[in-house]
Amino acid sequence: MAIPPYKAPARNAYDIVIVGGAVVGSSTAYWLSQALGDKVSILVVERDSSYTFSSTALSTSAIRQQYSNPINVKISQFGIEIIRGFAERMAPFYPNEPAPDLGFKEHGYLYCCSPEGVDAARERVELQRSLGAHTVFLEPGALKERFPWLNVEDLGGGSWGSREEGWFDSMGLLNGFRRAARGSGVEYIDNAVTGLDLADGRVVSVRLATGETVACGTLVNAAGPRAQQVAAMAGLSIPVAPYKRYSFVFASANPIPGRMPNVIDLSGTFVRPEGELFLTGNTPQGDGPADYDDFEMHFEEFDDYIWPALWHRIPAFDALKVQTSWTGHYEYNMLDHNGIVGFHPEIKNFMFANGFSGHGLQQSPAVGRAVSELIVHGAFQTLDLSPFCYERIPRNEPFLEEAVI
Repeated sequence: MAIPPYKAPARNAYDIVIVGGAVVGSSTAYWLSQALGDKVSILVVERDSSYTFSSTALSTSAIRQQYSNPINVKISQFGIEIIRGFAERMAPFYPNEPAPDLGFKEHGYLYCCSPEGVDAARERVELQRSLGAHTVFLEPGALKERFPWLNVEDLGGGSWGSREEGWFDSMGLLNGFRRAARGSGVEYIDNAVTGLDLADGRVVSVRLATGETVACGTLVNAAGPRAQQVAAMAGLSIPVAPYKRYSFVFASANPIPGRMPNVIDLSGTFVRPEGELFLTGNTPQGDGPADYDDFEMHFEEFDDYIWPALWHRIPAFDALKVQTSWTGHYEYNMLDHNGIVGFHPEIKNFMFANGFSGHGLQQSPAVGRAVSELIVHGAFQTLDLSPFCYERIPRNEPFLEEAVI
């Protein structure tokens, strides 16, 4: 992996050091800078400032409210609020150019539902609607009427987010948070954290690849798929590892008429329009932890598993041609696929913001705000993310979410 020349930090001590400058780290830096102004010094250390291998850059950049747990629904609702108002929020940091428009495509998600899964799907829709979401459950007939290109023969129905779900510009979100944080005094450096020094139950300093050691008041682990590497530097362990996900963009000889949502098939394969093309992916065969630097593509995943699933669900997809493809990493929480957010109970200035299992981009606005609140106020002020606390990890008590892709 090509690494740009690393830069040394400007100071030898910082109130807050954030390890990882992609969307969760940059959202955290943004919210902290807005809450604290120039009263504190904040350093963001990013090992890949090109973001070439960043999960943010390689994600499929979507947001949904279709979760089974109320807190996940509320996190996404705040994400939608931020996405909608992003250009206005960022305008002060773009004085001479337009602030980023995230190009939100509000096409919704369509979860295909098996006949035996109908009752659970209806319950989830009721929960989501009770929280203000616009999800509707469609019987097979209504599903076919709205989406005539869909094969509904083996479905019990489907849940569709008719509003406030869709996809958007992931790098626009990251670049906006990053620019606003830097414009508010946060220092970003291209560097890698190689070690942490502890004393009296606290992280006291951070060692960098360029040889410097900087003193540290609070450490935030926002290292994405490398979260466990950073935790291990403090003698800690979290069940977070990189899991590979393959994305394919393809052309279809037959267009799909109308406004196509992000379709989640029973097989776990998803597909959505991307301009004139389509984006697809799945949970690959033999899914498990990967090496940190393993971005090798498995093209057979498309031919052997994804295309047959697509063709079954959408018969018009009988003549497809892959145009481009890439591999990204999920920062996968092997306990329960949900984030870990909060301070460690014994190393009291070590903050986790990890393990979002493919939901990090859409959850980053709320997570960054929550981490900021814990650091500034010592408690959550807006959304209560205490179910994501670290303490559930050693207790082996999963925070369950049924709607995981």
